[in-house]
Amino acid sequence: MSTSLDDRLALRELVENWAVWRDAADWERFATVWHPTDGWMSATWFQGPAADFISVSKEGFDRGVSILHFLGGHTADINGDRAIAQTKMTISQRASVDGVEVDVVCTGRFYDFCARHDGQWKIVRRQPIYEKDRLDPVDPAARLELDPVLLDRFPTGYRHLGYLQTKAGFRVKTGLPGLTGEAVRRLYDEGSKWLAGSATPGDPTEQ
Repeated sequence: MSTSLDDRLALRELVENWAVWRDAADWERFATVWHPTDGWMSATWFQGPAADFISVSKEGFDRGVSILHFLGGHTADINGDRAIAQTKMTISQRASVDGVEVDVVCTGRFYDFCARHDGQWKIVRRQPIYEKDRLDPVDPAARLELDPVLLDRFPTGYRHLGYLQTKAGFRVKTGLPGLTGEAVRRLYDEGSKWLAGSATPGDPTEQ
């Protein structure tokens, strides 16, 4: 595995640029973090090519959808022109649920399949790992009763985020990777194969 400091700094910068440019609606620069032909984004509410993700993110931003990201610790495994980067993160979304304005904060990791393209690191596939989340009314005095059937539709790692997004009209995918379980074990296996030279970064349609 490569231990190049320049590569490690470049990968960290790549991940930070993703969060800053996406949340700031700097769509032109946001497009540059993705591999130009193979970029793929998976999230609770979207799975598809990076270009489509940029388009729907812009539309949502213009409608007032509030989804923000904050980054923490970072590590990267590098093998030649390929890397797996993992970065601690939080996803926070504010929306109205049954007439009550709430914040959901989801903690997890960005798990990024990266490749060097024309001398620069790019994200080929991003798959968040959802570890835990919580929901809080913006007004502490507000009362909100959650539907337990809808809440239990989603895994522990993003059950409140999935709840809020479903109420907001998003179609939320179930079975995404969490802290433990088959989905995250499959993701780690795909990451190992990517570093070893696999033709594709796993099967994103399965995530």
